[in-house]
Amino acid sequence: MDSLSTEVFSCPVCCEIFKTPVVLSCSHSVCKVCLQQFWRIKKTQECPVCRRRSSKEEPPCNLVLKNLCESFLKERNEVCSSGSQEICSLHREKLKLFCLEDKQPVCLVCRDSQKHINHTFRPISEAVSSYKEELNTALKSLQEKLKHNEKLKGEFEKTVQHIKSQAEHTEHQIKQQFEKLHQFLRDEEEATITALREEEEQKKQMMKEKLEEMNRHISALSHTIKDMEEMMKASDVCFLKEFPVSMERVQISSQPDPQTPSGALIHVPRYLGNLPFRVWRKMQDIVQNTPVILDPNTAHQYLVLSDDLTSVKWRGNKQPLYDNTERFDFYSCILGAEGFNSGTHCWDVEVKESPGWTVGVTTASNQRKGRDFFNTNVWSVQHDKYQLLKCPGFPVKQDLEKVRVKLNYDKGMVSFSDPVTNTHLHTFKTTFTQTLLPFFWCYGTNSSLRILPLILFVAAENR
Repeated sequence: MDSLSTEVFSCPVCCEIFKTPVVLSCSHSVCKVCLQQFWRIKKTQECPVCRRRSSKEEPPCNLVLKNLCESFLKERNEVCSSGSQEICSLHREKLKLFCLEDKQPVCLVCRDSQKHINHTFRPISEAVSSYKEELNTALKSLQEKLKHNEKLKGEFEKTVQHIKSQAEHTEHQIKQQFEKLHQFLRDEEEATITALREEEEQKKQMMKEKLEEMNRHISALSHTIKDMEEMMKASDVCFLKEFPVSMERVQISSQPDPQTPSGALIHVPRYLGNLPFRVWRKMQDIVQNTPVILDPNTAHQYLVLSDDLTSVKWRGNKQPLYDNTERFDFYSCILGAEGFNSGTHCWDVEVKESPGWTVGVTTASNQRKGRDFFNTNVWSVQHDKYQLLKCPGFPVKQDLEKVRVKLNYDKGMVSFSDPVTNTHLHTFKTTFTQTLLPFFWCYGTNSSLRILPLILFVAAENR
């Protein structure tokens, strides 16, 4: 059986080992399926080899050839499974060379065959050394990727815990505000908490899915690394035969790492921002409405916010805040929760309690990490009573109680004034193309800024 090549057992139509061979009256044998397909296409019952017409619509099975093919396949499988893969399956010669074009081990007869004409060959040992070095580099890369993914997993777990803590804290603040309302507002309180719970579950579920994705990613990487480590121990021929498949797995595994999604934290202003004013509309009673609500997810760790998210105070020590992607980490700044991309907007900021402050607007896409925030897309005025810092923005020398910010997005204007004396401070003129957010920067011991309620703003306008 070793002296027979696969050509003896190959169907002349599909060129594969015979599957259920049938013998025609001309003595040629063909796979039964191949013959039926050939007859269906040609619409005539002729032999695919010699074109002689067959007298039988159902040619008999060639049992002898069928048994020989089964024996050949069985023997070949036994040879492969027994570890004798160093013998060429076509010529029964020892595999000594590696074809660089076909990326397969070949024997000396294969090298001289028509199939490998003009191909380049290397000794098996030389090819193994080269490809092992390549695979070892890929393996190290995957191992580093695994470590990085495990670190990311830890960050995701911290995010889930922070979301839970943030939701609990927000719920506490919501309850504090609702305690100030009458009993018949309990239904509104419950509805607000329910919305918060839904968002909490949604955000936690989102991060759990990210964790599950990360676990699957880590598991896949671990399996790939384990398989590659086993492959590195295999024989040279086995290694080279499996190498292309392994490199495909490496490429599949080299996908971008999952990232912490932006906006993963609880959107606190949705529940706390202008909460009394929203309830007032249902109560037909008078409440205060603040035109700008601060976003705690952007606050620097030196800043402490009030429960109603309308004032901020500077502290000399860092608060234990989660370092999410939206948060400032160099300048002690904070942004408004809602952005503007059209229309006219106005808000008053109480600055009398801060020896150093900067207020204005910036683009929502402006860099918040590092020192680049004030380099572009910031329109602001600033005051530093003790001249201790080189503060960005148009300088205001006099001490003020309040600063009014008026934004006309469509006309590309941001103007600043003193609402107490009705004095103009400065106006920026430009063209806005991005969403703008109010921003605030305060610094110095016990410094604080407060956004004044709309009711006070209207009163100031009427003076």
